[in-house]
Amino acid sequence: MYFSNRNKLNKTTLKYEIDLDFVLLAITAPLKDYRLCYKINKQLSIDFCRINELELLFNTDEEPFYFSRYYFKDPQSETDFYLLVNKGTEGFLVPEMKKVDFFLLIRNYIDVEDLKKVILGLTKIPEVLVAAEIDPKKLRSKENLIF
Repeated sequence: MYFSNRNKLNKTTLKYEIDLDFVLLAITAPLKDYRLCYKINKQLSIDFCRINELELLFNTDEEPFYFSRYYFKDPQSETDFYLLVNKGTEGFLVPEMKKVDFFLLIRNYIDVEDLKKVILGLTKIPEVLVAAEIDPKKLRSKENLIF
């Protein structure tokens, strides 16, 4: 974050970049969120638990949107895993990716080999049609993934 002062306009402008320090996987699966969590827990030997819904306010004069989310913290690597439902109460978490049902957001460190194991494990779930890494920097609505 930095400030720039333009003398000609006598205006101060604040410019900032969103810190996208996470890995993002897009998952397409025709399952309810709790069923997918159960299958991921079983397949990857982890323990997703439901946490408070993600609340987003897109316009100040509208009601907030709510998105289900699940959380797991790997005790060895201290890596945080969040499973987010893309379709919420009134719209999409990432509107430009309407065909994606879920996002797996991985914070802190995950090495390339472990990430490959996660993706391979997800694709072994029969109902998972697609599990692929996407670059969050290329998303128009990337700020919705910051919480």
